[in-house]
Amino acid sequence: MLQTKTIIIAVITLVIGFAGGFALRPVIAPTQQLAAVVRPSPIAPAASEARGTQYFVAHIDEARRVVDGCRDGSVRGGECATAEEAIIKVDAAERTKRFLGN
Repeated sequence: MLQTKTIIIAVITLVIGFAGGFALRPVIAPTQQLAAVVRPSPIAPAASEARGTQYFVAHIDEARRVVDGCRDGSVRGGECATAEEAIIKVDAAERTKRFLGN
């Protein structure tokens, strides 16, 4: 009898808690405000995106200059990783070519 009463009390408590949570949700978690629409100025230059690995594979000398600049600290951003990846790919292709004798 005591165990049944405990289970009933626990279920009622959970139901009241969940109902209270749903009722108070707008107060606890306010609605999100809409972000203001920002239009870029036509005068401002467009942000330059990092060049991809394919570009650096085609221009390996540029990739080596970028990696040297990254080591010096004069170049920062996403190009450091893509240039280094391109150098690794080109070096691996050259080693494979030398190994296979093609």
